[in-house]
Amino acid sequence: MSMLDYFFSNKNEGRADLFDGLDVFKDEKYRELQGSYPVISMTFAGVKGDNYEDSVKMIKKQILGIYGDYGFLREFADFREEQRESLKKIHEDMDDVDACLSLNLLSRLLMEYYGKKVLIFLDEYDTPLQEAYIGGYWDRMASFIRNLFNNTFKTNPYLDRAVMTGITRVSKESIFSDLNNLTVVTTSSDKYATSFGFTEKEVFNAMDAQGMAEEEKQKVKYWYDGFIFGKVRDIYNPWSVTVFLDSGKYGTHWANTSSNSLVGKLIREGKPELKMDFEALLKGGRLEAAIDEQIVYSQLGTEENAIWSLLLASGYLKSEEIVYDEADGNPLYNVLTLTNHEVGIMFSKMVKGWFLGGKELSRFVSAMLRGDEEEMNLYMNELALSTFSYFDPGKEADFPKKPENFYHGFVLGLLVDQAKEYRLKSNRKSGYGRYDVVMEPYDSKKNAAIMEFKVFNEKRGEKTLEDTAMNALMQIDEKKYDADLLARSIPAENIYKYGFAFKGKECLIKRGDLPRN
Repeated sequence: MSMLDYFFSNKNEGRADLFDGLDVFKDEKYRELQGSYPVISMTFAGVKGDNYEDSVKMIKKQILGIYGDYGFLREFADFREEQRESLKKIHEDMDDVDACLSLNLLSRLLMEYYGKKVLIFLDEYDTPLQEAYIGGYWDRMASFIRNLFNNTFKTNPYLDRAVMTGITRVSKESIFSDLNNLTVVTTSSDKYATSFGFTEKEVFNAMDAQGMAEEEKQKVKYWYDGFIFGKVRDIYNPWSVTVFLDSGKYGTHWANTSSNSLVGKLIREGKPELKMDFEALLKGGRLEAAIDEQIVYSQLGTEENAIWSLLLASGYLKSEEIVYDEADGNPLYNVLTLTNHEVGIMFSKMVKGWFLGGKELSRFVSAMLRGDEEEMNLYMNELALSTFSYFDPGKEADFPKKPENFYHGFVLGLLVDQAKEYRLKSNRKSGYGRYDVVMEPYDSKKNAAIMEFKVFNEKRGEKTLEDTAMNALMQIDEKKYDADLLARSIPAENIYKYGFAFKGKECLIKRGDLPRN
C-alpha cells in the first residue's frame, strides 16, 4: 500500500527514482501517472483498543494526522466560509458524526485545490472489527465503520478510486451493504494472483544476487513458501523473505508482526473436535472443510467451518485442493494444510503459551494416570487461576453457549502431547452414551482414563462442586463408558474414571473408587 502511495501521490512526485528502471516506467502512460494524484492513505493496523471509545479515538487521530499533512488547506483563500466552518470541526475531540464525514470533506477540499479527484488507500480495514469482536463491542464499531465507509467510498463524488486491504470479507453483515461498486479479490481469485507475495523465481533470483548458497533455497522454501492465490502456487511471504535476505537468519518474522488474537480466541474457545482437528494440522495432517470467503462474525463461534475460512483468508492455511460436486460443478470442500514451517512454529508457540510450562503439564498427566486426585486438583486450580483469564469464562457475552464444551476443550488441550502413547477420543459412543474424553493406551497393559465434564448447576439439585463431580462419575458408570476399553482387554483396575466439576475459575476433580464392578 505504501508503494501505491509513493507511486501516485503528488506529495511524492520527487520519488520517481523508486520506480526508475522498473517495468512500470517502461510504459509512457504509466510513467505520466506517477506523482499525479492527491492521495489519502491510512492504515487501521494499529487500531486495537480494549473498548469502543479507545479504538474510535485511534481512528480519529489518524484522520487528524492526514489533515495535518494537508495543513495548507486551512489557509487556502478560495474556500468558501461553509468549507472553513467544516474544517474547524476536524479536531482531536470531534464527535463520531464529524469523524465519519471527515474523509469525504477532505476529498472535496483536495478536489477543489488540485482540480483532480482523489485516490484513497486503506490498509487492514478490518482490524478494528476483529478487535471489537474480541472486546465485546462489535455492534457499536460495526455501526461506526459502516457510516465511515458509506461517506468515504459510496456517497463521495470526489473519489476517483480506492484500494482497501483486509483478511475478512464482512459484506454479509452490512459493513459494505451500501457499496455496490466493489471489485473483490480473494485468495481464490486469479486476478493479481502474483501481486500479494514473491514468486519463487523472484526469491531465488534475489538469493543469487546476494551470493547465497544453492542449498539455502530449499530451506527458504520450507520456511516461507506455501501461499496459493487462484491457480498460482509457490508464493512466498514477502515480509519474511525480505527480513531473511537482510539478516540471513531464519525465524517467524511475519508471525511476530501479525495479530493472532482473533484466531487464538476462536481456537481456545472452540469445540473439542476443533482442537483435535487443529492438532492434526500441527502434525502435518490435512483437513477437509467447506470454505466461505465472506466471513460472518456472528457465525465465528457457532459455524463449524468459519474458523477454517478465517485461517485460510489470513494465510495460516493453504488450500491444497478444491473438490467439486460432480452434479452441479460447485465447490464441496477444500483440502487444507498449514501454509509452511513458519506458521507451524507460530501456532505451536501460541498453544503452549495458553498453559503453564511443560513440567507442569507432565505433572498433571502423570498424576491422572496414577490416580493421584489431590495432585490433579492442585494443578488444575493453579492453571485455572492463571489461564482462564484468556478464556473469559466469567463474561457472559463471550462465554460459549454450552460451557461444558469450553472446559472439555481446555482439558483436551492439556493432553495433546500424549498422542504418541495414547489414542485421544472425544464424544465417542461407548456403552449407552457418549463420553467426553477417553485416553486409550496403544499398549493395553498401561492405564487408561475416562473423563466427564460438568458445570455446576443448582437446577440438578447440586449444592456443591463435589455434588457436580459425583454426578459426572455416576454418569460414567450408568452409561458404561468403559465398555470399549474393557473390550480391548484393558483390565477394569487399570481404568481411571474422573468427574470434572467447574464453576467459573473453580475446579474440582473426583476419582471414582477402583475397582468398580
